Amino acid sequence: MASDFYKYFKENMDSLGLDCPETLFATKGTAVNTAATILSAIQQHGSKVTVAELIGAGTGLEKLVYLGALRASFYVGAVIGSIAVASGRSLAGGTSLSDVLMAARSNNLHRPWLPSVLMHWPGICKPQVNARKHYRQSWSRL
Repeated sequence: MASDFYKYFKENMDSLGLDCPETLFATKGTAVNTAATILSAIQQHGSKVTVAELIGAGTGLEKLVYLGALRASFYVGAVIGSIAVASGRSLAGGTSLSDVLMAARSNNLHRPWLPSVLMHWPGICKPQVNARKHYRQSWSRL
């Protein structure tokens, strides 16, 4: 049975049109570990690396293979935003950009480019943004 954390995490990722295997994101701890793995690979390969390239580099993220050409930096931004949304909803019922950045920093997931990704794509952590389900298509073409 999915935890409340995963239920809210998945709901946020689904609304962005992004899949999130439960085995990688079932709890806040596993989600943070998965995000840290992606961030580490981005640090090694650059912020323009795709999910497919990270899988090819042997990062253990094979369950994300269907995300292919999607930039890993966008995906991990969505993951970090979803961690904050799920944490906020399961604990207090809401989240702001500062909550997302604080959660990223407190879990050692913050990177210099993260605030600009979250500001440019506010729907990552704001469910009320109508166009958020189209982010994946837009970001893949950048």
